This record gives sequence, structure tokens and C-alpha cells, in this order.
Amino acid sequence: MQHAARYLLICAVALGLSACMVQTGPQIPPPADPGDGAGYTHSPESAALARYYANIEARLIADGLLRADGGVADAPYTAEMLAANFERIALYDEYTLSGGRFIQRETPAQLRRWEAPVQLQAHFGASVDRLQQAEDLSILSTYARRLSRASGHPIITVPEGGNFHVLYLDRDEQRGAGDLLRRLVPGIGQETIDEIETMPRSTFCAVFAFSEHGARPVYLTAIAVIRSEHPSLLRRSCVHEEVAQGLGLPNDSARARPSIFNDDEEFSLLTPHDEALLRILYDPRLTPGLTPEAARPMVRSIAEELVGGASDAPV
Repeated sequence: MQHAARYLLICAVALGLSACMVQTGPQIPPPADPGDGAGYTHSPESAALARYYANIEARLIADGLLRADGGVADAPYTAEMLAANFERIALYDEYTLSGGRFIQRETPAQLRRWEAPVQLQAHFGASVDRLQQAEDLSILSTYARRLSRASGHPIITVPEGGNFHVLYLDRDEQRGAGDLLRRLVPGIGQETIDEIETMPRSTFCAVFAFSEHGARPVYLTAIAVIRSEHPSLLRRSCVHEEVAQGLGLPNDSARARPSIFNDDEEFSLLTPHDEALLRILYDPRLTPGLTPEAARPMVRSIAEELVGGASDAPV
């Protein structure tokens, strides 16, 4: 299937240091009984989106896509393949900012990652009822532990004061998210707010990671947007891909397999191959700011260590 139904978006936006102080914002909008969701009425547009995404998920599954098995049995890869996939996914950007809009244009980039512990904080719109919130929080918490083990970097979930904000919003809540976004990332550009508030239905979900201006490209905060209209597997898939991309894997590659960083939708959840990418990304022998050329020799060496032998040995 062509990937026209989904465009994953990550952009490193340079902000002044003072503008990157993370503030805790309330839920959107704060319900009278937090987490209840009672009395919320979905708009016709939101209800139509829910039907649309349910049909998309059903069709992808029927086509043998959105696999959750990790591809271990039928998608072996070598250290050479792993290193090449890392370079394309971690050291190239999928989108660039031009004329106040984000456009799809692959360009070389520096290695970017977090230095501070990553604190994932969920923010729920009133469209998300109490049971769904509990499920989302459980998935996010379990995933944070897996990401931390894979990367070797501290990643946890927190109820407040987070620096990586995961927003679960329906279409109407997205359209009015500007005030919340300004609270979470003071100094956020209007172009980023516009991208979130006007996300077309072809964009299933998105992540924006922000780094300090004029210094090493170290992430300070991030925002992931998950549509609350999604059915369960697409919803979980969005969380897996957007949070992982927000850790420093901003691009996709048609050659990466088995991987969620591939627009073919074959895999829905983080794979062992993707865990290896995170291990390379957070290896202390690499440093933020490395170019593809400078990083290449060490990336190849780490990949060979992870695969367990020469670069032509499949795993």
C-alpha cells in the first residue's frame, strides 16, 4: 500500500534557551471531573474521522500489515544494514521548514538526542474518557520502560512537570490547542502551532522536538500529538513511532526492515531492530552534533557489536 495515508512529522526547532523552559499545562480543556469524559459530544467531523481510521486499521490488518511480531522470524538484517538504516533514520531529516511551512525534503542532519532524563507526560482532552485514559497511561508507562532499557537512557512517565508531552486530542481539541502549546513550550513558533491545529486527516500523528538555539543539538522538550479518534492498534502504533522519533530518530527509510521507521506500515510496534537503533543513538561513543560522515565509522563498529559479528552476519 502506498503511504499516502500517513506523513510522520518531526522537526527540530531552534529556540532561545529561556524559551525552552518547560511549564506544566492543564488538561485540555480541564474537565469538571478530571478523567470522566462524561457529557462530551464528538462533532460530526470527529465522528467521521473515527470511522475513517477504523476502516484504515481494518484494511491494513487484512492486508497483513500493522504486524506486532517484530519480524524476527522472517526479516533478518546484518550489521551493515543496521548501520545504514541508522544513518538514514537518525542523521537525515524528513521535513524542513521553508516559508513558514514544513515541507517534505530529506536533508543531512546532525546527531540529536536527549541528555536530560526524558519525562513523558500525558495530556488528555475531554474527548478521552476515563477508561481510555487508564489504558493510554498503562501503554505509555510500559513503553517508557522498554525505551529506557533499549536506549540505556532514563525515560519515565510523570503525572506533571514533564519535558516530553504526549497529547491525546480529537479534531476539535487539536484545532484549539494553541494556548496549551504555548504553555508547554514558551516561544513555540506559530508555524508549529499551525501544523498541529490544521493537521489533515492524512497525518495520523506527529511529533515536534525542540532544541536549544546556538548550542549542541540536544533536545530540551518535545510534543507528540495522538488523535483520540484512532482505534486501539493505530493509537498504540502512533505512540510507539512518535515517542521513539522524538528521542532522536527523525527520519523514515524505505529500506529499513523490520522497522516502524518505514512508511510501508508493515510493522505497528517497535521492533528489536528499532531497539538496536536506539542503543546506537545513545551509545556514549557518539555525541550530539556529529554529521553523517563523522559518525559513520563508529556507527558501523557499534552495529557490529550489537549484531554479534562481522557486518555480513544476519541477525
